[in-house]
Amino acid sequence: MASAESPARLHRLAAGGVTVVVDPADGARLTSLAVGDVELLGGVGTQVLEHGSFVMAPWAGRIRGGLLRVGSAEHQLPTVRTHPHAGHGLVVDRPWQVLEASGQHLVLRCELDGRWPFPGHVRQELRLGDRHLDQQVEVHALADPFPATVGWHPWFRRVLHSGSVAELSFAAAGMLLRDAAGIPSGEVVAVPPGPWDDCFTGVRWPMTVTWPGALALDVSADVEFAVVYDERTPAFCVEPQSGPPDGPNTQPRMVLPEAPLVASMRWAWR
Repeated sequence: MASAESPARLHRLAAGGVTVVVDPADGARLTSLAVGDVELLGGVGTQVLEHGSFVMAPWAGRIRGGLLRVGSAEHQLPTVRTHPHAGHGLVVDRPWQVLEASGQHLVLRCELDGRWPFPGHVRQELRLGDRHLDQQVEVHALADPFPATVGWHPWFRRVLHSGSVAELSFAAAGMLLRDAAGIPSGEVVAVPPGPWDDCFTGVRWPMTVTWPGALALDVSADVEFAVVYDERTPAFCVEPQSGPPDGPNTQPRMVLPEAPLVASMRWAWR
């Protein structure tokens, strides 16, 4: 078992013919999930949000206008280049410290930097089995309480090297209608046909990705929400989230020093 290893080293987990590669220096991103010789992760580009699978914390998705409201205080968060909102948290562009590492188990930690107005850190744990990968994320407050959400942002390949094209199936209580700014308006509607760049509530897990003739992947999590983004050709996203976009403002879950926000996800293949 290793302790406090340099973030420059890639880490490989292996079990039952499955390998997972994690890059601590690149936001603790999963750069590969290969089931046998079938690679499931991909991307749509080389930018930090466009490939692999990464954790979103201390918020998931977007925060409207980058403005975080906590009590009577307002905090401006950094916005992204493609829209006026703060997007996808603050740990995907940060190096993570490796706390524990073995052939099937990895624990990492990332400090929240000065872009977030409250001191704290994020902890991520991965555990690989022959037929599943368990992932857990925790958001910790050091002193003052703060609102947070957490989630995962995997890019799955739409087409495998074999030519098999992905099919997504899931059930949910409804979809959060987006307003003109692309943020949920508060209205919940019936799930329409795709394609989507939308958040779903009351998700009935698992959400299943099937590549016919190759394999199926069940995505399960202990959270209520999931975002699906499938508007681009090379890859698509199935993103379990503990809250909706702009959740720290609209549905705040306060993180306390003695009570971190914890969420878990399992990928199981068959």
